[in-house]
Amino acid sequence: QVQLVESGGGLVQAGGSLRLSCAASGNLFSINAMGWYRQVPGKQRELVARIYNSANPIYADSVKGRFTISRDNAKNTVYLQMDSLKPEDTAVYYCNGRTVQGDYWGQGTQVTVSS
Repeated sequence: QVQLVESGGGLVQAGGSLRLSCAASGNLFSINAMGWYRQVPGKQRELVARIYNSANPIYADSVKGRFTISRDNAKNTVYLQMDSLKPEDTAVYYCNGRTVQGDYWGQGTQVTVSS
């Protein structure tokens, strides 16, 4: 089992920045990759960024150059630095841990970008 707890969401003006954090606990050795997804009402959850244990991170085209995913292994925490935020980035952001047994999810944190 893996437990994921997000923090750092909130309200920000367009052009501003936020940093999301995801603290992982449990069977951490089973995690192959960590990622951030987002979802708006009526739409499917979409991948924002993913970081692997031994590969370069990947990003959705819509956030390339603005968002950065990183990890602190000593703290078992993954971050999503979001810069130059746009109103269309407004969503609930979910932390994801991928294992061979399946995906684990955090509870989600709301990010709202005002124009």
